[in-house]
Amino acid sequence: MNRHVLSILCDNNAGVLSRIAGLFTRRGYNISSLSVGVTQDENISRITIVVFCDDMDIEQIIKQVDKLVDVIRVIELDNQKGVFRELALIKVTAPPEKRSEIINIVDIFRANIVDVGTEALTVEITGEQSKIEAFTKLIQDFGIKEIVRTGTTGLCRGNDPIKSTRDWA
Repeated sequence: MNRHVLSILCDNNAGVLSRIAGLFTRRGYNISSLSVGVTQDENISRITIVVFCDDMDIEQIIKQVDKLVDVIRVIELDNQKGVFRELALIKVTAPPEKRSEIINIVDIFRANIVDVGTEALTVEITGEQSKIEAFTKLIQDFGIKEIVRTGTTGLCRGNDPIKSTRDWA
């Protein structure tokens, strides 16, 4: 099974996400990552879905997603065609005597400390999945209290956006 990233333009209507996710569920595929947001047109949303499946299965999934009424366009983004990012907030145990060590690691990864408590720091880090996993691995020795990740989001590289059949404002 391979990792596949789908970028889906769809109408920004209630129930659209549920119908798209339901398609994956009915076919027995687990969505590994899901990210949704409004585009430059408030009537259109972009959904980024990461799923692990066989290459032949992804072609069928794309065709079935594309047939849904509210779906405008669906494409697969690969490492050559796409730029991918993820966001994580990580709350790390940080007693005063360990803070400078943690801050050094945060600086190396170009992350940001977004909250400071008496015994913890909350770190914001963005980047490719591998960067976040490497940071998490290094910081885990200090003790991770909580972690939350957005999931992968992505865009096509270069000048060309995913084209819609509708005019963009």
